[in-house]
Amino acid sequence: MLRLPTAPRHVIGPLLVLLVSAILFLLQPWLHDSLAFYRPAVNQGEWWRLLSANFLHTNFYHLILNAAGLILLWALHGDHFGWRQYLLVMLVCCIGSTLGVWWFAPELVWYVGLSGALHGVFVVGAGIDIRKGMLSGWLLLAGVLVKIVYESVFGGNPEVAAMINAKVATQAHLYGVATGLLWLAVTTGYRKIR
Repeated sequence: MLRLPTAPRHVIGPLLVLLVSAILFLLQPWLHDSLAFYRPAVNQGEWWRLLSANFLHTNFYHLILNAAGLILLWALHGDHFGWRQYLLVMLVCCIGSTLGVWWFAPELVWYVGLSGALHGVFVVGAGIDIRKGMLSGWLLLAGVLVKIVYESVFGGNPEVAAMINAKVATQAHLYGVATGLLWLAVTTGYRKIR
């Protein structure tokens, strides 16, 4: 039976991310243009967009999809993180996915959503499963890598694109996964040095 990580230290981080996303969704008519990832604005020094864009959503369905993903990841890997570590991993994955888009995906001019960061958090959770000797970690990691290859070849899901009223930013997913893998490499190296 699945035991959910309901201790406050496991719940606070995901709840804060959901709360920020929900508040920004309600304020979007006023803040959207100044917080979304918009390449020309980032190029002119509006660096906060590399973080803030992750917490904006195109519509209610987009918010619900990302919230469902966040809750699923909490159920799978929430016990791996205290709330501070969770927020640090989320912050790094948010910035890593949008930095990747900015540096390596010039065709993507505009982007909002948590999905890139969630892919990174997923990879970190799977990596911790692997460190703990859990076969499921390898299966989850293989699954997300297959998904990334599939999206790179065939593109994002058109039904999801229609639902969220935007093209699925598969590049953000790719760079979120890359950020998660980088996090695992750095933390594994640090653990070996210690």
